[in-house]
Amino acid sequence: MEFFKYHSLGNDYILLDAMRSPLRLSPAEIQMLCHRHFGIGGDGILVMEPSERAFCRMVNFNPDASQAETSGNGLRCLAKHLYETGLYPHREMEVDTPSGVKKLRVMVAGGKVRAVEVNMGRPDFRRSSLPMRGEEDEALEVEIEALGGRFTATCLSIGTPHCVIFLEDLEGFPVGEIGPAIERNPAFPLRVNVEFVQVTDVSELRQRSWERGAGETLASATGAAAAVAAAERTGRCKRKVHVRLPGGLMEVEITPQGEVLTRGPARRVFRGELDEDWRERSRVVLA
Repeated sequence: MEFFKYHSLGNDYILLDAMRSPLRLSPAEIQMLCHRHFGIGGDGILVMEPSERAFCRMVNFNPDASQAETSGNGLRCLAKHLYETGLYPHREMEVDTPSGVKKLRVMVAGGKVRAVEVNMGRPDFRRSSLPMRGEEDEALEVEIEALGGRFTATCLSIGTPHCVIFLEDLEGFPVGEIGPAIERNPAFPLRVNVEFVQVTDVSELRQRSWERGAGETLASATGAAAAVAAAERTGRCKRKVHVRLPGGLMEVEITPQGEVLTRGPARRVFRGELDEDWRERSRVVLA
């Protein structure tokens, strides 16, 4: 079976084409393919499927085999693949996801996709959208406990659930310890993505992301969108912001209609062919 490896700012994905033939992956197969020693390695798997609502549907699996509602960086990788392979050679496209149809725009130079804009939709600050337990309708600047510490958080959904925590110093913060503790906080019955953000000025944020089902990643587009939406809602930034992630720079803009746009690059790393016994190996390697 043919596969493609893409990344957007270091957030890397295995892309599988199931447009003509259905593909069903077991949890063990997903975990093996994403494993950086026993498999291809990646922050997730993107499966491209037929859709009645758009040109195609993108299903996104995390390395722990859970399914994500959507991925902004994954959509960027898919858009580059669709355009440059000629499957959908149009600069504006729509892709179906479990969280709805997303609008994408590719920016092309010399026949190559240099960047992709993804419309993430409107942020939803209601607790019910995540979901998140609590009495208030919205979770703005609320207190979250983790490992004996208390953190002020703003929580929202941008197609995926996010808990945004603003810090004075991001550099040495123990994301690998606090992130999973908040991800599995009882306040979030379906778990949550956690964004740790430092406001540099009103036009720039620095961010590290702990992603549900994946751990800390070099970039998260839904996380960057959530961080800017939370920062703008709480008066910390403008409506157009540069977000500095460990993997690079992303531009995020909130439109007058309240929709959040993310802009960033995508790159194909390689293409390959899985050995015929890859399904059998997945049952043995990770047993």
